[in-house]
Amino acid sequence: MANFQINNGVIESVIEISKQAGLVIMDIYKTDFNIKFKNDKSPVTEADTRANDIITAELLKIAPDIPILSEEGRDIPFEERSKWESFWLVDPLDGTKEYIKKNDEFTVNIAYMQNNLPVFGVVYAPALDELYWGSIEKGAYKSFAGNSFNPIRVKSQLSNPVQLATSRSHPSPKMDKFLAQFKKFDLHPMGSSLKICSVADGRVHFYPRLGPTMEWDTAASHAVIKAAGGEIIKYGTNKPLEYNKEDLLNPEFIAGNLNSIESLN
Repeated sequence: MANFQINNGVIESVIEISKQAGLVIMDIYKTDFNIKFKNDKSPVTEADTRANDIITAELLKIAPDIPILSEEGRDIPFEERSKWESFWLVDPLDGTKEYIKKNDEFTVNIAYMQNNLPVFGVVYAPALDELYWGSIEKGAYKSFAGNSFNPIRVKSQLSNPVQLATSRSHPSPKMDKFLAQFKKFDLHPMGSSLKICSVADGRVHFYPRLGPTMEWDTAASHAVIKAAGGEIIKYGTNKPLEYNKEDLLNPEFIAGNLNSIESLN
């Protein structure tokens, strides 16, 4: 495990794994698939479980000794995973609600974590054919429609109106209060980890998330935005999101350029 490196071969392999999962997800997407509900009332489909099976099997081929924490295999005791120096953090289908609505805004998310920090991540939106990847050492990149990867960066300066990615859910009083600090702003509703990626590629300035998410929802896109010169900060602090906590629920956060985040209320 100590000798494992995120080299070009590993990057290409994980990109290919995300595409393999995307193929299965899209095959099921075109059918009248069944929807089940977990204990927490969140929906799950055959696409979630089959994509998870593919990702898990293929990651173990790359690195048999590195453990995997996934939304669809999350019953690993904290006592065990708290000892991990590195691991994969996976959401095989982020945006299941978007998948069910068939609005195309769902993603495959694979992150490599070292010392509980996301150091490499791949985010693939199969219906849109958009793929992002980022690593601390190599930077952040985006490919569209199978074209070559182009480097991406977060916006370095605020402009008027401020551009904000938002969830498709209804605005909350907390969000209204947050938005009140801007004289002018444009909202860009979208699903899944694409919101964080839209900050990473400079389409928007911020993504404020003032509702619940889980660690696997953010890890891969967190690696991408860090590699693109941005950060995800716990709301009301200057501290980045933490991972592999006993409780895998994320606090409220803001994704953006660190200097720009510090100017916010």
